[in-house]
Amino acid sequence: MRSLEVALGNRSYPIYIGENLLADSGALLGQLIDARQALIVTNDVVAPLYADRLRAGLLDHCARLEGLVLRDGEEHKSLDTMALILDALVEQRMGRDGCLIALGGGVTGDVAGFAAATYQRGISFIQVPTTLLAQVDSSVGGKTGVNHPAGKNLIGAFHQPSAVLADLDTLTTLDERQYRAGLAEVVKYGLIIDAPFFGWLEQASTALNARDPAVLAQAIERCCMIKSDVVAQDEQERSGLRVLLNLGHTFGHGIERAMGFGGWLHGEAVAAGMVMAAQMSARLGWLEEAEVSRIVRLLQFLGLPIAPPPVGAAKLLDHMRLDKKNRHGQLVLVLLQEIGSAIVTQDFDEGALMQTLAAAEP
Repeated sequence: MRSLEVALGNRSYPIYIGENLLADSGALLGQLIDARQALIVTNDVVAPLYADRLRAGLLDHCARLEGLVLRDGEEHKSLDTMALILDALVEQRMGRDGCLIALGGGVTGDVAGFAAATYQRGISFIQVPTTLLAQVDSSVGGKTGVNHPAGKNLIGAFHQPSAVLADLDTLTTLDERQYRAGLAEVVKYGLIIDAPFFGWLEQASTALNARDPAVLAQAIERCCMIKSDVVAQDEQERSGLRVLLNLGHTFGHGIERAMGFGGWLHGEAVAAGMVMAAQMSARLGWLEEAEVSRIVRLLQFLGLPIAPPPVGAAKLLDHMRLDKKNRHGQLVLVLLQEIGSAIVTQDFDEGALMQTLAAAEP
């Protein structure tokens, strides 16, 4: 087992990465839930696979352990779904010393975390991510929230978990499309801050496609280390450092909204968005075409899309303008100066943006 810490003073918490961790969950998480009420929130895909295993590991440590099964999918990342969680907490008379446990992918973790942030002005919660995307990204850092019909993640709060438990065994049942979507976020970390890691991913790409456990553990640990370090320095995106983690996301969120939430997976949209960010960076003269080609080649080899769907430049731009990173009515983009070095900027040639969007049109 590998472990590391998100260093946030008295709100610091551990991340555990390894195999068979659900069975060991009592030993790892027991002190966080001893003699307390807890609610496991999961979804109808994950529940039949892993809910009983997690419940068995935790049962002896809780005064009362209940479960709630939600519907799976990005289209259910909504205030209505959050209300179901709040209703369950009220029905169970959960106190402020209770604990919510999110078992599932990014949608489950984000919605459950937001419910934990708001119920009785905040109760503790634990992330047990079961998708690659959630294990390397969304479960770490305390961003919680839901979508609004107008845009992605427009409603939410920062609320750090008490622990993250990433069991590699859960990735063995992850369907191919979801698995590959998670690889997009893995690639992102190399692009924004760690060129040697990007090079390692190029070398390890065949093993990643084969879901080699040792290679996956190494990749997940490196991603979590990078994100933990960024979050420790800029927890609430005030210095701009944490915004770097959104490479490809302004384009990607626009794609998700244009397609209707759930039409494209988040990681698929981010992959296409990262290529668009790289292409725009090249148009600005910041990124060499050879590096754009490396990015495209790796994403293609990992089975990810490298262009958006045919939604049209005007429609995509309209959705991008609702991105929550934007300031004073202007787009904020994360662009690349080179592989391993990203920049957050509002100061760019709008013509390069329009050329990038137009090039993606059918």
